[in-house]
Amino acid sequence: MIQLRNTVQHTFFLWLVLGVIWLVPVARYAMGDMVYGEFIHATGEMSARLMMLALAITPLRMLFPKQSWVKWLMLRRRHIGVAAFAFAVPHLAAYLIRLQPNRIAAEAIEPAMLTGWVAFVVFLLLAVTSNDWSMRWLGRRWKILHRLVYFAAALTFAHWILTAFDPLSGLLHLLVVAVLEGYRVWNTRSA
Repeated sequence: MIQLRNTVQHTFFLWLVLGVIWLVPVARYAMGDMVYGEFIHATGEMSARLMMLALAITPLRMLFPKQSWVKWLMLRRRHIGVAAFAFAVPHLAAYLIRLQPNRIAAEAIEPAMLTGWVAFVVFLLLAVTSNDWSMRWLGRRWKILHRLVYFAAALTFAHWILTAFDPLSGLLHLLVVAVLEGYRVWNTRSA
């Protein structure tokens, strides 16, 4: 019973921290203290970083199998993934509100924006099914569906790199994910 209470408390604390981190740029942008470009950059980058963290948990578990902090992250991986999506929502909303519909439609077919649109749709599907009920209902198909996160991650990094004024940050983040995922694949195949 105590462990369940601690798990609930830790999960609540995680959502509280993530909620504050989410609320700060949203409130600043709504009050006019943050310009559009800063807001798009902040929400997009935080979404990508949380997605990176969610993806990094399995390789970290392989590297540090006995560490309690990795076990803590493992128990909250779905929450972190949903939080990544939660940052993508205001990112997309600001874009849709700011631009004219004809410009949005014209840009939607350009690779830089198309990658973002497809990534968002995949993340929406993953976020909606990131709950215990969906896991039970989908059974084995849930895990197959959620492997789409790798596809969505690749699209997210492509979107970041193609839309950035300086793509170096996106490339460096992609390199970190590629190294960790490379380790995960190598470790799984050599085991």
